[in-house]
Amino acid sequence: MKSSSSSSSFIFIFFMASLLLLPLFAHADCDCSSDEEGRDKSKARPLKIIAVFSILVAGAIGVCLPILGKWIPAISPDKDVFFIIKAFAAGVILATGFIHILPDGFDNLTSPCLKDNPWHNFPFAGLAAMVAAIGTLMVDTMASSYYTRSSVRNVALATDEMKTVEDGTVAGDMHAHTHATHGHSHGPAFSDHLSSDLIRHRIISQVLEMGIVVHSVIIGISLGASESPSTIRPLVAALSFHQFFEGMGLGGCIVQAKFKVRSMATMVLFFSLTTPVGIAVGIGISSVYNENSPTALIVEGLLNSAAAGILIYMALVDLLAADFMNPRVQSKLKLQIGINISLLIGAGLMSLLAKWA
Repeated sequence: MKSSSSSSSFIFIFFMASLLLLPLFAHADCDCSSDEEGRDKSKARPLKIIAVFSILVAGAIGVCLPILGKWIPAISPDKDVFFIIKAFAAGVILATGFIHILPDGFDNLTSPCLKDNPWHNFPFAGLAAMVAAIGTLMVDTMASSYYTRSSVRNVALATDEMKTVEDGTVAGDMHAHTHATHGHSHGPAFSDHLSSDLIRHRIISQVLEMGIVVHSVIIGISLGASESPSTIRPLVAALSFHQFFEGMGLGGCIVQAKFKVRSMATMVLFFSLTTPVGIAVGIGISSVYNENSPTALIVEGLLNSAAAGILIYMALVDLLAADFMNPRVQSKLKLQIGINISLLIGAGLMSLLAKWA
């Protein structure tokens, strides 16, 4: 899995770079101008700087909170409270997909700045969300299958080698020495070659972060490019809460995936920095960026819709269904009631934030 972690880091970096190139194609190339009410660049800039630090801190705290369960026993993955926290965070992610991102995708792709044919004659946002959800299912299934087969094959090879040694193919004290060394070297093989559950948690956390990153960069660029203090001000608080709750959901998945410290730190940094970096990019290109240009509307609409499909699939299938059907949850009525209430509260609070963001 070492190569998997490094390749995942490369994919994240490439994906981030691709998203950050979006503004280069979003110049004002149509009659739909991005005139905002109450434009005031001098007042907007300090608010953007506040937004960068506020969202950075909120996201970092949110994603690190479940990870601190190693030192805070009450919120460790072995406790019932962890299921309740994770249900709350899954509700937040589900509401993010349905209430925050998917409507933005429909708005982008049905904008009057786009031609009626084909954009107004077919629900491309719904299509993109559906394709992304199906694609996530396929990636989830194939990746899990590949790593499971790989682990089983490696463990089987280790077992065969141990049987060969035990059958006496190596003589005398050489046999004893080799057997001892072999036991030492292949003992970790059984623990390192991951169980199917651990493999699944690792895939879930990586795909979930990918979906979150897409939306985070886009909304960061939009906020950074805005010059209206009345638009930015409510977004600062709303997006800070948004990042905090999303971070909790992602942090819970990272904890269950049991990554090494380096991989864990990479994922935490990517999540924490995406929106602030997006805001910084938005500030830098605010003079030339036009969010109502056809290219920007199409690219943002398709990416938002795809991100919504990914997050909705992940929330329902990989987070909620997996935990709600967990034998530990099924055997405890109070825990079932607790996670249901937590889910509704998380989805409700995140939905309420749509009034401001």
